[in-house]
Amino acid sequence: MTDMQALLSALDVFSRAPDKASLESANSWLQDFQHSPEAWAACNILLQNPDAPPAAKLFAAQTFRSKVTYDLHQVAPENLPSLRDTIIAALHTYHTGPRNIIVQLCLALAGLALQMPDWENPVQQMVDSFGMNPATVPTLLQFLTTLPEELTGNTKIPVTDDEYRDRATALMTNNAQRLLELLSMYYGAHGVTITVRTQIFRCLRSWLVAGEVSASDFAQTPLFAGVFESLASDELFDPAVDVICELIHETQEIDDNMQVIQLIVPRLIELKPDLQKYQEDPDRIRGYARIFTEAGETYRLLLLEHTETFFPIVEAIGECSAYHDLDIVPLTFPFWMRLAQNIGKKPSVSPLFLEAYQSLMRVIIGHLHFPADLSTMTDQETEAFRSFRHVMGDTLKDCCFVLRADTCLLAAYQMITTALARGPEAVTWQEIEAPLFAMRSMGAEVDPRENVALAQILDLIPSLPTHPRVRYAALLIIARYSEWIAEHPSYIPAQLQYVSAGFEDSDPEVCAAAGQALKYICQDCKAHLVDFLPTLHTFLGTTGPKLNQEDRKQVYEAIAHVISAMKMEAASESLRTFALDILAQVHKITTQATPPTKEDMTTVNNGLENLDILLRTVGTFGEQLPKSCEKTCEQAWAVFDAFLVKFGGDVVVADLATQALRRGLDFFGDSALAVAPAVIARMSFSFEATGISSYLWIPGKIIARFGNDDDPNLRGSFKEFYERSTQKVVSLLQAKDPRQIPDVLEDYVQTLVQLAELAPDIFFESSSFPYAFRASLGTLQVVHSDVIFIGLELFRIILTHDALEVPRAGKVPPPKFPIYAAAIKSTVEKEGFDLLTSLLTGLTEDHFPEDSISNIVEILRALVTHWPTGVVGWLPPMLEGLPATAVPAEAKRQFLTDVQAAVNSAQYDKVKYAILGFTRASRKMRDRRRTGL
Repeated sequence: MTDMQALLSALDVFSRAPDKASLESANSWLQDFQHSPEAWAACNILLQNPDAPPAAKLFAAQTFRSKVTYDLHQVAPENLPSLRDTIIAALHTYHTGPRNIIVQLCLALAGLALQMPDWENPVQQMVDSFGMNPATVPTLLQFLTTLPEELTGNTKIPVTDDEYRDRATALMTNNAQRLLELLSMYYGAHGVTITVRTQIFRCLRSWLVAGEVSASDFAQTPLFAGVFESLASDELFDPAVDVICELIHETQEIDDNMQVIQLIVPRLIELKPDLQKYQEDPDRIRGYARIFTEAGETYRLLLLEHTETFFPIVEAIGECSAYHDLDIVPLTFPFWMRLAQNIGKKPSVSPLFLEAYQSLMRVIIGHLHFPADLSTMTDQETEAFRSFRHVMGDTLKDCCFVLRADTCLLAAYQMITTALARGPEAVTWQEIEAPLFAMRSMGAEVDPRENVALAQILDLIPSLPTHPRVRYAALLIIARYSEWIAEHPSYIPAQLQYVSAGFEDSDPEVCAAAGQALKYICQDCKAHLVDFLPTLHTFLGTTGPKLNQEDRKQVYEAIAHVISAMKMEAASESLRTFALDILAQVHKITTQATPPTKEDMTTVNNGLENLDILLRTVGTFGEQLPKSCEKTCEQAWAVFDAFLVKFGGDVVVADLATQALRRGLDFFGDSALAVAPAVIARMSFSFEATGISSYLWIPGKIIARFGNDDDPNLRGSFKEFYERSTQKVVSLLQAKDPRQIPDVLEDYVQTLVQLAELAPDIFFESSSFPYAFRASLGTLQVVHSDVIFIGLELFRIILTHDALEVPRAGKVPPPKFPIYAAAIKSTVEKEGFDLLTSLLTGLTEDHFPEDSISNIVEILRALVTHWPTGVVGWLPPMLEGLPATAVPAEAKRQFLTDVQAAVNSAQYDKVKYAILGFTRASRKMRDRRRTGL
């Protein structure tokens, strides 16, 4: 009784407006209760009690379904018939509703039928129990609808493949004909209601989806005519559409179903006039669009082989594509795509299909038109429409595939010239912009050697209206066809002039499009633009300051593309010119006497971002730097060093400066060795002073590049950084939870990985090693996959180090291996319990990514290999500390047994299977709690 009162109290929490803690506590209690053996009897009592609250009754029904799925092993085999009868009795009690309770009980009964092979013909028993009384027939139909859905959809039910096949055959396949007879009888029964007919259709669809009712058997019943006739009914329209679509889908094996197809197609063609009849009813048009596109996709080969007979289906789909409701139009797109693919395999195609795709192209370009008054659309609607335009653009590519791209381009071109011919007062910007957008969408299908359509289009662009939307679309066409322009360099001057004018436009989207066009022209036409570089330098000095940073970044990328096409000496001089402009800004703000304004800092930060783009795009000049770059590395570092001393406490400055430094390291390569110790020292002091994670990853990059170098100054800088950064991270972790500083932990441990692999003497011999190991445990507590991965990688490197292996006879290990081994062993003996706890907690709490298992297995195998006594001692209290809600008690016991067996037999590879079993049990528990089952 106490449990029942506690159950009702927990359920009552959800009927109020509880705080989050109360809600979570009640939910956790209810889930634990659902798992218990006592829940069977308690839920039965609730269902039998007419005075129980509705929420309690629904919970009881849901619990029956959950426990049949997961906990049927709690019921002795001899008690299964009693359980079955209990659920059937409950269905009788609730046959009038509520429906959600009926559904849950039917799901429970279906799951029980699958797992109870001694229950002979459950379908017939349910028919006998519920099918003879009109009042209980809806409950029978709900069970019959639920049965295939639960059997095919609930993969959590614990049966083997062989058991499933045998039982599914007995439950469904052997009853399919009986089902059709039963549904036909109910459908034609005197006084049958719309509600029952709706249930009949839903049941029929469920069995069709499961593949248990064949199209040929269905077509021989009164239901076949009935489902098409029901399209005339407002109430039955949607369920009838569902059944017809599934019926058509079931005839996809065309040769086996020709007789049924011959019955279906005439009925489909009879529906075609309804598209005009119901023009004002989007819901009906949506249903018809589903039917016709399903038929079109299923019968594609028949469309091509017997075009005259089947072409009305294509015409109907075309009408649906032309419908004004853009939520309905995309239902047809997969058909046009797949039909185009089939047409492409044919040596010839009927003119009817060419006309269909020509019409489709015109329709799609019409749909691309923005409304006459943009203010009628909300920002969200505008963004959704813009996204949908790109989807429609894909269908234009299908048109290109059938009609040829040049034909489609010329058709779009003709739309523009026809509109322009009416005069500027008689043409709207939408009439120009939509075909321009279409031309851009078709770009992927255009042959770069095409010499007719694109020449006319690019000649037309300078004369287009200056409306911002038109200019935006035209600029993106230039960007899209920059490869073609590179093959036809005579077009470059006019297009560059048009692009330059775009930067003067007051509309920010036009400026952005101009930046994109300039970037792609410079990328693809760079060999033709070397002489244009001084103009770009002047442009940056005059127009550049007026641009927003995003557009300015595009210009710098464009410049970098041109520089990359130059000969080395000229390229280095040009790169130096543009880079020094930026470094001069940095130097100026560092040395000026007055504090910089916010605008000054924004300018410098933007410059650092642009320098990063320049260096990233140009790449490197190879192993040997040109003479003009020989001293640039030291000069640039001097500027950066002073800048970071003064402004390095700002997170934005730190991020941008270190990003530019990273590009500089890549660019200068081995030449950066001269400044590497100084850079690491500055990073060390800056991180110590600020705790900003950006200062941690640059040393990691330097160690990765120069870790094998024997220079004592460099290696001294490694050691100093290692010890200072470890001390700082330890102090941060004393003040903050690891989850608060994931970026710091990731960059810190990334650097430790480089040290462990390239400078193990520094890593293991330092007194900082135990503290670094302890600090790195923080990576296993965060919820970021990248951080967890790098933490696991570090522990894998440490625990599988060759220094821990017993030397083979006759083989002398490296002299420092004993020192490394001693450091590792003493640290793991102290921290091993916490490491093991972090690993198993991460697995059971589900914040470890699935593909981290291989690293975890390696780490645990190493632990049981080198610290077997420790692991056996650590595991019992550690497992005891894991909550029962995270992993079942039996899974804990099994894991402990498996690990102890691996240790006792010295078969350490068995740890893998122990971990996999433990993880599966925990995941199953989480899935159950997540789904509420």
